[in-house]
Amino acid sequence: MLTRLNLTKLEESFDRYLTFWHTEPETFDGLDVAVNPIALELAWRNYLLWHEEDKARRTDVDDSAIAAVKRAIDRLNQQRNDLIEKLDEAILEELSKTVPESPTEVINSETPGSIVDRISIMSLKVYHMDEDSRREDIDEQHRQRSLHRLGVLRLQRHDLYEALGYLLEDYRAGRKRMKLYKQFKMYNDPALNPELYRTRDQE
Repeated sequence: MLTRLNLTKLEESFDRYLTFWHTEPETFDGLDVAVNPIALELAWRNYLLWHEEDKARRTDVDDSAIAAVKRAIDRLNQQRNDLIEKLDEAILEELSKTVPESPTEVINSETPGSIVDRISIMSLKVYHMDEDSRREDIDEQHRQRSLHRLGVLRLQRHDLYEALGYLLEDYRAGRKRMKLYKQFKMYNDPALNPELYRTRDQE
């Protein structure tokens, strides 16, 4: 199932793309890696989000600059949530081609798309923790702490990847039923956020 969906070796794929994006930041694609295109686009949004979040912590810039960053974060987060749902829809469509509808009512609290999202974020943590461990301006105690954390992050990420495989196998074997879950982020919708629609009505 992972192979058909091009979700195999997500750890290695995300690592390669993150290294590429950090050296070629204006390029979305560019590597010959067989990875699900929606998962890749999700990883790209998380890459952009990570660095906007870094900017939001700066204290040496005007509040207007931070406000612009916060709006960018809102926009990217909405795109990220949309891509998680899009990936889940693609996975469910693929499942429906080969797996008859399961009679079971057993579901999983986390969808495959959300697990892929977490693997993507964990890959960013792995990249930057590895980067931190290689800094020349830190002492040995700092370096060893970062190396320990790097090992923990890699293990946690691999556990997530294994969990994704088990979940998809449960779907394929009929042990669980896949359902789509919508986020319905109200604060980004001008028709649902009272701070936005009340202001609009007063204009």
